[in-house]
Amino acid sequence: MKIAIYPGTFDPVTNGHLDILDRAVKLFDKVIISVARNSTKNPIFTEDERIALLKAAAKKYKNVRVESFTGLLVEYARSKKATAIVRGLRVISDFEYEFQMALANRRLHEDVETVFLMPNEKYTYLSSSIVREVARLNGNVRDFVPPIVRRALKKKLRAGGSSTNA
Repeated sequence: MKIAIYPGTFDPVTNGHLDILDRAVKLFDKVIISVARNSTKNPIFTEDERIALLKAAAKKYKNVRVESFTGLLVEYARSKKATAIVRGLRVISDFEYEFQMALANRRLHEDVETVFLMPNEKYTYLSSSIVREVARLNGNVRDFVPPIVRRALKKKLRAGGSSTNA
C-alpha cells in the first residue's frame, strides 16, 4: 500500500489545498492529511477546528484520514509507514523553501520521498494567509474556500469582534 502524508497548517483549508488533495488521492492508496502543530504560527482556528474542517472538506474521499502531528515530519511519515510527503507548489518562492526541506528530509530518511504537485492555475495565487486577510477585511472568500470553511470564518471573525461577508 502506498501511503502519503499531506502536511500543513491548513489555517484555513482552501480550495487550493483540496485541489492538491484531489491530485494526491489519484496517486496514492492512502493519504493522511496531517495538521502541523506549529509553534511559530498563531492560527485563527484551533487544531481541533482545523481537523474538523478538513474532515468535512475531505469527506468524499474514502482513502483519506485527517490527524495532527508534532515533531519532525519525516519521522512522523515513517511512523505511519508513508513512502511520500506531498507538497503543493504554487510559485517559485514555494519551490526554494520546499526544495530545501525535501533535501533535509532526504538526508534524515532517504526512504521517504517528497512529491511536489502543482495546483490548477486558478489556485496559484491562493494561500491561507490571503484568505484570512480577505476575510478579516470583510471581503468575500466564496471562491477561495469550501462553504463549511466560509461559514466557520464568518463565525470566528464575528466572535472576535469583526464583521465579515466571508
